[in-house]
Amino acid sequence: MANANDRFDVIGIVVDWIDACKQRRLEALLDLYDEEATVECCEGSNFTGRAEIELYWRPRLATAGSEAFAIDALMPEGGGVSLDYRDYDGRPVRTHFRFTSTGRIRLTACEPIRLAA
Repeated sequence: MANANDRFDVIGIVVDWIDACKQRRLEALLDLYDEEATVECCEGSNFTGRAEIELYWRPRLATAGSEAFAIDALMPEGGGVSLDYRDYDGRPVRTHFRFTSTGRIRLTACEPIRLAA
C-alpha cells in the first residue's frame, strides 16, 4: 500500500522494519527511522533521535527470544500502518507507525495487546 501521494510503500517499510528486528540488524533498523523520530514504548518511555532509539533497540535485539518478531497482523490505518506482532520477549503488542513525507518512520507507538481469556 502506498501513501496518499504514492511516493513510498508503507507496508514495505514495516516489513523491512520487522525483518531487521528478526535478523537483529540494528543499523538497518535505525536507517528506517527519520533522524528526529520517536519511539514510544509500551512501558511508557519515549526515545527521540537516532542515539536514543539505538539505546532502546540495542539491548532488546540482543536479548530477543526465539518467539520474537512473529507477525500476527499488518493493517493500514488512517495516517499509517499498525502491526500486531510478538515483541522481543514474545509478548503480543501492537505498534502504530507514522511516516515522514520522504518515507522514513517518524513515530512508532507500541501498546500491549490484551488477549481474551
